[in-house]
Amino acid sequence: MKKLLGLLLAMAVAFPASADILKNVTLKGEIQTIASDVRHNDVVADARYNSGTNARALAGLSFDLVEDVRANVLFQYGYAWGSNNTANEGFDNADGMKLVEANVVLSNLFCCLEASIGRQFYGDENSAVMYFGPTHYNAEGINLARALDAAKISYSDDFKSFTMIAGKVADLGYDASATDGTAIYGADLKLNLTDVVSLQAYGYDLRNVKVWDGTAYVASEDNNVGFYGAKLAFNPEAALLSVEYARNFEGNRLVKEHKDTGYMVKADGAIDFEAVTARAAFLYSNGNFFAFGNYRPGLLIGDPMKGGIFDYTEDGVRMFNVGFDFKPYEKWTVSLDGYTFQSRFAHHTATFEADLTAKYAHNEYVELFAGVGYAKYGNEDEYKAEFGKDNTKGQLGMLIKF
Repeated sequence: MKKLLGLLLAMAVAFPASADILKNVTLKGEIQTIASDVRHNDVVADARYNSGTNARALAGLSFDLVEDVRANVLFQYGYAWGSNNTANEGFDNADGMKLVEANVVLSNLFCCLEASIGRQFYGDENSAVMYFGPTHYNAEGINLARALDAAKISYSDDFKSFTMIAGKVADLGYDASATDGTAIYGADLKLNLTDVVSLQAYGYDLRNVKVWDGTAYVASEDNNVGFYGAKLAFNPEAALLSVEYARNFEGNRLVKEHKDTGYMVKADGAIDFEAVTARAAFLYSNGNFFAFGNYRPGLLIGDPMKGGIFDYTEDGVRMFNVGFDFKPYEKWTVSLDGYTFQSRFAHHTATFEADLTAKYAHNEYVELFAGVGYAKYGNEDEYKAEFGKDNTKGQLGMLIKF
């Protein structure tokens, strides 16, 4: 971490000191450290869960170049405590420190547009279909952030916001064999129909996609692979209800579908009773659905799947979630969640998971968090063959944002 901050300092002083070159320079980034363990961690050689501590640091600079032009540079470094840092990873390794943001943002373009050109994050961290950026509170893996090398154009006013993007998935060591280098073209439109009702529609086309043939990732036979969908949200004061539907397409022309095309239905609801917020969620998809989302329901089931909960079984997933958020004290948030996981056909006994998590806001920049989860596996759950009839997980972490 000292070397990373030292590099940023060197970058700052390497530029001419004149205020005409750099203005409004700010240091930005975050440090996340998570320790975790699972009771049956060592039952099999390829266990899904970490036993130890992982850390990820993001640090960079943001500054004005000239009027209405701002530049962003951000570096990433992730490692496991006690490792020799040669596989992922070390500063002495060419694959160690990753450049995850390197872009310029042009504001007031043609008086109404904003353009972002270069390596950048994109999407909503809570999205089930589209997110490139750092993830949080997930103990499994180093959690290296993903990014896009892209050109993004956006427009927004009180009624609508519209975004178009074109680029490629950046090679940041996340999943080099499957998605790095994939070209992506997309658009996202959100309409504020009323003060409490919004409608979002999106579509993304992918090129140079690789698929798993049973032994390795190979180029897809389809010129166009992607997904499209819509989300309707009703969000009055102290409540939320949303429904989202997304669907894949694959073929040599846009929006052509194969047999058993992937699809997803997701519904969320919440009611705020001041000290307590009650939540509920439902997810249904077949096993063929894919996207770039970051939906990780549950510490034991959703977390190690890294956003790929749709592949819970070969037949997809049917998930129910009920949860409660409590604020017993000003700086504390305690959450209790219950989940059921089955294939979409629900032919077998469900897997049940219960999670208890807590977050403590030390101040506006520093947060401590902890969690414990218990899962009782159903008949169809392949985790049962690996870890036995049940499993327990605990984790502790710290998140610093600056």
